[in-house]
Amino acid sequence: MRTDLFDFDLPASAIALEPVTSRDEARLLAVGPGDDLDDRHVRDLPDLLRPGDVLVLNDTRVIRSALIGERLRGDNRARVSFNLHKRVDESRWMAFAQPAKRLAVGDRIRFGHDGRVCFLGTLDATVSSIGGGGEVELSFSMHSAYLDEAIEALGDPPLPPYIASKRGVSAEDAERYQTVYARRHGSVAAPTAGLHFTDDLFAMLEARGVSRQFVTLHVGAGTFLPVKAEDTEQHRMHPEWGEVSAATASALAAARSAGGRIVAVGTTSLRLLESSVTDAGEFRPFTGETSIFITPGYRFRAVDLLMTNFHTPRSTLFMLVAAFSGLETMQRAYAHALRSGYRFYSYGDACLLHPAKQ
Repeated sequence: MRTDLFDFDLPASAIALEPVTSRDEARLLAVGPGDDLDDRHVRDLPDLLRPGDVLVLNDTRVIRSALIGERLRGDNRARVSFNLHKRVDESRWMAFAQPAKRLAVGDRIRFGHDGRVCFLGTLDATVSSIGGGGEVELSFSMHSAYLDEAIEALGDPPLPPYIASKRGVSAEDAERYQTVYARRHGSVAAPTAGLHFTDDLFAMLEARGVSRQFVTLHVGAGTFLPVKAEDTEQHRMHPEWGEVSAATASALAAARSAGGRIVAVGTTSLRLLESSVTDAGEFRPFTGETSIFITPGYRFRAVDLLMTNFHTPRSTLFMLVAAFSGLETMQRAYAHALRSGYRFYSYGDACLLHPAKQ
């Protein structure tokens, strides 16, 4: 499909640079069934779901993967920003560098020169390869858990560029750009639909008879990359590692058998479930990488409802929601959201989507 079909005008004023004070005070646009649009709040979610429904949440934890380094080349020094996006092994990461033109293979990078301290010692890295689009491979002087601890001490939360470029990173972002149920370290971007949940909201959902299950998909920085191809068939997704446990697969199968609906919280949960389900719609355990790219025409087998934030024009995520609820429906929903003052992107509001009529 032509990617320009997924374009729309988005004023800068609609982009949320800060989250709401209380997570579940964010607005929630319920879309369908029947193309109905209902303006609600996230705390109303129990009223929009049924007893027996199951929320599927991504329990990945965002690491502090935004690093500032100093390139050391003889007596020459240069400041370079890095966003780690994929772990290669115990001591190597792929990263996006800015500006990458300051780097050459073999350059040594020192982190922590801005006054931050890693109690394990100095963290250095060598640029071991340079690819396209500002991507580089860094080979660090530490490995395994020692490297993880150093990154946590020296890095910042990896806020999306459209936030970080406008206001910088604050101390509060370390908590706000993390779900309350985050558990397994590995993401370099938050599963942002999950940012709206609170312990109180979970208690209300449980009282309603809505259960929850957890999966893990470590979100990569590829989620920030625009689709530059003119046709969706020419775009390739960055692979991301995920896991659906045997216990979760069994619980989802039992819930659906009993008439419950599978409600994916976020596109990451949806993409992982759709990667793990069989062609017959049977849930199964899954461990490995997925690069599934969902566009209109895709037949959904695992997910009955989707809660997600409002996405970027021409993004793979807007293409996904258009596949789920229908392109015309999502164009109408987004136009309504813009007229009604909904806030877009990672710190913005959410929508609850029903599938398109088959």
